[in-house]
Amino acid sequence: MSTLDEIAKEKQRVSDALARVDGKREKLSSQLGELEATERVLARYNKATPANRTASTKTPTAATKVSAAARSRRRLHTTTAKPTRDKRTLSTLVDQVLALATGKTQQEIAAACKGARPNHVGVAIARHKRAGRIEEREGKLYATQSVGTEQRAAV
Repeated sequence: MSTLDEIAKEKQRVSDALARVDGKREKLSSQLGELEATERVLARYNKATPANRTASTKTPTAATKVSAAARSRRRLHTTTAKPTRDKRTLSTLVDQVLALATGKTQQEIAAACKGARPNHVGVAIARHKRAGRIEEREGKLYATQSVGTEQRAAV
C-alpha cells in the first residue's frame, strides 16, 4: 500500500504543478492580449512602417507570441529613437517665418518660403502671433523680438 500511496501523492503533486502552470499560462496569455491591444493602439499613433510591426498577430502558438512580443518591445525602443540633429542648423518653416517677418505681408512671406504650402505658412504666422513673437501693423508683419536672442533662449 505504501507504493500506491506514494504514487497517489506524486500524482497529486504533478496535478497541482500542472494547475499552477495552467494558471500562469492563462495569466500570461491575458497579459499578452493586453500588450497586443496596446501595441495596436500605439501603432496607430507612431509613424512606424508595416515592416516594423510584430509577427505576434500572425503566429498561432503562445510561445511564439511571447517571443515575438519580447522582440517587438526591444525593436520599439530602437525604431522610435530619433536621430540627433543640431537645432541651430535646422531651418524649419517656423524659423523661416519668424526671420522673414521684417515688414512683409503674409503673401510675401508665403512666397519667400519655397516649397511650403501657404496654409502651413499661415498656421506658423498665427502661432507666432498668439505667442506674441510677431505683431501685425498696417497689414505688415514684424517680429517683436530679435531672432538671434530668441534662438539663444531656445538652445
